[in-house]
Amino acid sequence: MTDSIVSAGQSTGIRVIDSLSAHEFAVELDGEKVSGVLRISGFYSFKLDVRTTTTLKAVQEPFKLVKMVQRDPNTPFNRWIRESVSAKADIVRPKRTLAIIAVDDGVEIRRWTLHGAWIAEIGYSDFNTGLADLVEESLTIRFDDIEETWAS
Repeated sequence: MTDSIVSAGQSTGIRVIDSLSAHEFAVELDGEKVSGVLRISGFYSFKLDVRTTTTLKAVQEPFKLVKMVQRDPNTPFNRWIRESVSAKADIVRPKRTLAIIAVDDGVEIRRWTLHGAWIAEIGYSDFNTGLADLVEESLTIRFDDIEETWAS
């Protein structure tokens, strides 16, 4: 996070924090924007395995993507979920390119493109007749590689 001075020809002395809001993000699956993603948690764009002293290596940690359960079986996520479940214990998982996009006032600021992303686990929020909440679908996502792009 950086501090910057707001100016309109002259310095006003007003300090503004240059930061992103957590609710401004988008997700793409194989280049197609997807709707219904509620949150992403446990996402690490860079992490080193420091358990060994001889060689450091980057590790790709799994993360959670939580979305609304959508009825249309042809949404990009529902197609991917069906293919993943059909693969069962097959070592060859259906892989996709998944992009997480940080947005600020409608402008893309940063993009993390996850190559070889695959679904490792699918879970659901509680089904509860005492609540009017939407049912959430929680996907644990693993990936082979990540590319981070900064807006210029």
